[in-house]
Amino acid sequence: MKVAIISFSGNNGKTTLAEHLFLPRMSNTLYLTVESINAGSDVEKVRGKDFGSIIEEVMMVENVLIDVGASNIEDFMKYMKQYSGSHEEFSFFVIPVLRDSKQINDTISTIRALNALGVSSSKIKVVMNKVDADEDVKDVFYSIFSMCRTEKNFSLSASSAVEISEIYHLLKSHKKTINELLEDNTDWQHKMREAKNDDEKRLAIRMISMIRLARSAKNNLDNVYNSLTNR
Repeated sequence: MKVAIISFSGNNGKTTLAEHLFLPRMSNTLYLTVESINAGSDVEKVRGKDFGSIIEEVMMVENVLIDVGASNIEDFMKYMKQYSGSHEEFSFFVIPVLRDSKQINDTISTIRALNALGVSSSKIKVVMNKVDADEDVKDVFYSIFSMCRTEKNFSLSASSAVEISEIYHLLKSHKKTINELLEDNTDWQHKMREAKNDDEKRLAIRMISMIRLARSAKNNLDNVYNSLTNR
């Protein structure tokens, strides 16, 4: 599977989706970031002007994930047009969207730019990011759902909504992944009861809380991934 996460907007969670939604569920995956300014992970970074080498790398492997930053998307689109038909190398393009009007407008612009390149509607998939668990996403993202119904130029499902969770901030500060938390066999309840001081007790309590958050986040991300990949 070959996925590009792309948007004219910045700060909409592309890197979070890459690291927590896609990479844990894709095996033997080449991960590239196309970004001039990126505070993200220690991964291989390329620029939009290097599109030719990017596409050659994409063609060499079976699984690839590309995080296209907002500062390079215009170059990325320009070169994808020059390399006519190169968009066909990707299984699909994922566009994360937040609820504010600028993000929604940028999402619409990204969809139409991909349409102009000849990307089929089934390969353009919108993910609604930072959604409250009890919200009706069809109300929150009414304009996006309306566009999907009327123009039919991209794919959107109510199941493709990543819920707000403190876990993502905690994972960054503790330098852990969701899977690492869920594979932790430590009996933190026992450690909490047997703690010799407040620091040990607080650590055990924090780990219990993080594991609980990780469990619900994984269930949510599994549903989103299955919705995007039609599994």
